[in-house]
Amino acid sequence: MKTTPQIYKKQSVKPVWCPGCGDYAVLSALQKSFAGLGLKPEEIIIVSGIGCSGRLSHYLNVYSLHGTHGRALPTAVGAKAVRPGLTVLAVGGDGDGLSIGGGHISHAARKNPDITYLLMDNSIYGLTKGQTSPTTPAGHRSTTAPYGAAEEPMEPIPILITYGVSFVARVTSLNIGQMTEVITAAVKHRGMSIVYIHSPCVQFRAMPWESLKDRIGILPAEYPVADKMKALAAAYSTDPFYTGIFYLEEKKVLEDRLKDIEAAAGGRRGGSPALAAKEIMENFR
Repeated sequence: MKTTPQIYKKQSVKPVWCPGCGDYAVLSALQKSFAGLGLKPEEIIIVSGIGCSGRLSHYLNVYSLHGTHGRALPTAVGAKAVRPGLTVLAVGGDGDGLSIGGGHISHAARKNPDITYLLMDNSIYGLTKGQTSPTTPAGHRSTTAPYGAAEEPMEPIPILITYGVSFVARVTSLNIGQMTEVITAAVKHRGMSIVYIHSPCVQFRAMPWESLKDRIGILPAEYPVADKMKALAAAYSTDPFYTGIFYLEEKKVLEDRLKDIEAAAGGRRGGSPALAAKEIMENFR
């Protein structure tokens, strides 16, 4: 079977995002990335949350689950734990991933599962008609903040780096080429990868896109991706507003830790890990 972006496209379900939505670019980049990696559709699992970005799992010819609000990440971690041989991705937006689901990121980072999380930010709750989100600029008027948002927006990239996520990157939906390259690198990385994607909403324009795109700059080739302090400095830069891979660290993944626990449990009971697990479960009958 020839591996092309088209084989990952679900023919029976058509995207219903608004014309001009940046999420179309994310879908295209993801399909190109899968093709470049030569992945078979049946080797991929995508878990998505609620919101416009949550629809992405519907449009791909792979195993998928459109789950509950804010729970895409722990569900993806569970999928990888039981099926470590598959490529597992989670998809969420700034509301799904940084608000109700934000508490899951730090604990997933501690586990370092070999999954990729695409976090698509439009700085607004677009699906539910324009409420303030965790990344809405202070002062922006929305349906839930008619006099302007009172809170300062979150700074996701420094947060992700500080949490210990082993691969942290930022891209925009304006540059499909860079986005495809970064997603490919994230999937190839053995560990927890988060690709933070600026994907502006065309209906509720909370993201200051026109002023932002003039300041976008790609991290230089000599940038030290293993230096956490320099990653934080680059993440806080606003002029230029950097895109690219901010931080990359190789460390033990959850799947290897689980194998070590299984081996230890099997050795202690004088049998194989599988027999030890079965014996433990029998005790709870």
